[in-house]
Amino acid sequence: MTQDRQATYAALDAWIDQHFDEQVRFLQALVQVPTDTPPGNNAPHAERTAELIKSFGFDAEKHVVPEQEVKDYGMQSITNLIVRRPYGDGGKTVALNAHGDVVPPGEGWTRDPYGAEIADGAMFGRATAVSKSDFSTFTFAVRALEAVARPAKGSVELHFTYDEEFGGILGPGWLLEKGLTKPDLMVAAGFSYEVVTAHNGCLQMEVTIHGKMAHAAVPHTGVDALQAATAVLNALYGENVKYKQVTSKVAGIKHPYVNVGQIQGGTNTNVIPGKVVLKVDRRMIPEENPAEVEATIRQVMTDAIAAFNKTHGYTGEDAVRIDIKRLLLANAMTPLPGNKPLVDAIQTHGEAVFGEKPAAVGTPLYTDVRLYVERGIPGVIYGAGPRSVLESHAKRADERVVLEDLRRATKVVARSLVDLLA
Repeated sequence: MTQDRQATYAALDAWIDQHFDEQVRFLQALVQVPTDTPPGNNAPHAERTAELIKSFGFDAEKHVVPEQEVKDYGMQSITNLIVRRPYGDGGKTVALNAHGDVVPPGEGWTRDPYGAEIADGAMFGRATAVSKSDFSTFTFAVRALEAVARPAKGSVELHFTYDEEFGGILGPGWLLEKGLTKPDLMVAAGFSYEVVTAHNGCLQMEVTIHGKMAHAAVPHTGVDALQAATAVLNALYGENVKYKQVTSKVAGIKHPYVNVGQIQGGTNTNVIPGKVVLKVDRRMIPEENPAEVEATIRQVMTDAIAAFNKTHGYTGEDAVRIDIKRLLLANAMTPLPGNKPLVDAIQTHGEAVFGEKPAAVGTPLYTDVRLYVERGIPGVIYGAGPRSVLESHAKRADERVVLEDLRRATKVVARSLVDLLA
């Protein structure tokens, strides 16, 4: 590596250090605008982001997803942002994607989920780790790149999208489908101590179990949908025992898993439940076939209801019915051969900045990166955060990002952009 390139890296690091207080304030402003999904009214955050980055000289294209499409999808508003930074003819276009939508805070917080409070070297708040932090990582990495390295060719695009929690179809998926972007390489928001090259797939389903409502004083006149639902739950959880024997060869990914994340049903305490709705999440390892997984899990549930009806003698109009609706099918991500420059750059500079080489691994999560990879665009996951989702408190109370991780990850991304655009 030349002395000139080393000097450039040092200058990038210095610029990021000099502007880090500004970067922290930028992230605080982003966290302070809620983007709970559901309900998914996320256009106001996009407007605020566009306003904030305009002061950096960045013009954000606002791509508004049609209102009816968003409502049919189960959300309220989506405005996706693209910031294009062209540097010259030739070279690669590198996209940096982070999502602004997040799950609601939930219970148990000891700090304001939207306060962006700083304590003990960390910033606390919903989306500080996943993934508004990387709105700032990517923005300030590009600012440093332009202030110091001044690339002569290629371009960078910032993709700030608002649909990851619902599967990304109206986020990056929508931008790609409409032909609004087609980068050569991409990096999506992630954590600082690993570069993720593969991830699980995810099948989500809404399962409705229909019985017959009745007064609790005369239970024999009804058919208990909740009792039937327990048969489905037992069958699903029984599958988890089998899944432990199905292991992935991808480092960082273990085995499939099914989870029932939500149960709704019943009318009142003194009423036999006539309907119960389950929300089911089935994580798929990269080696699994999504069509086969869906067919199998549907069969498990329908067989459980058939057995329940037979055991209790329910037939005809008294038979319990089950309706299964797919909510989401997110394919697993497997590495494309072209992702080597991304992995090499991030590992090289991760080691230089953090003092340890980030491992190239898979993750049991599913992300928007798959939408790029499915279109032949090599991508990886890297950004600001701890060693694990558990440490970040993502999707739990008191989510946080360590500020030193934020600072160092910004340096890694900026340095990597120099290499990728060279």
